[in-house]
Amino acid sequence: MTERTTRQTPRRMRPLLVGGALVAVAAGVLYGIIEPAGKKASGECAVSDAVIGRVAALEKGAVAAATSPKTAQPMIGLDFLGPDGKPMSLEAFRGRLTLVNIWATWCVPCREEMPTLDRLQAKLGSKDFEVVAINVDTARLERARDFFRDISVKNLTFYSDPKADVFYRLRTAGKVVGLPTTFLVGRDGCEIAAMAGPADWSSDDAVAMIRAAH
Repeated sequence: MTERTTRQTPRRMRPLLVGGALVAVAAGVLYGIIEPAGKKASGECAVSDAVIGRVAALEKGAVAAATSPKTAQPMIGLDFLGPDGKPMSLEAFRGRLTLVNIWATWCVPCREEMPTLDRLQAKLGSKDFEVVAINVDTARLERARDFFRDISVKNLTFYSDPKADVFYRLRTAGKVVGLPTTFLVGRDGCEIAAMAGPADWSSDDAVAMIRAAH
């Protein structure tokens, strides 16, 4: 190898080295923006972590199908419509314990459990707790409100997502397979427990589990 060749080789490699450095920097920036799913900031779910053990111990009887993670994780952000038809999000309930139920009128088990959710809201509903039942019908939207009226719902507020984005977002994250699906969300906005399928939410078992999360 000549002296000329030896001197030129590092110059030819410089663009590759610089390009590689830029890719590494870009990857670092993107990683800071797009964090791995389920990653949480230190202390973000401290409130829910403090009660998750008590809740898990009471997942029995009517709520035996409920499952709690080992540690609480931030609940996926959900956007939907309030009773006045205006956009809102689950973030609006931060500071309160919520039972988030995803349902549709074409789902027979959803229809069967809805009266129990109404009774649960009557028992525990307060400034500290609310049942947030989100309807995801995408056609004949009047059916959902009519259903509430037909079964004489008195305590639940009507929340809806006519685009079903709530369902698709949860399904993409592997949180939902079918309906109904219900999540117990802590005051810090973190998931404490989840249940796939219906339950008697007005039962003593369900009430005890939810009270344990306060």
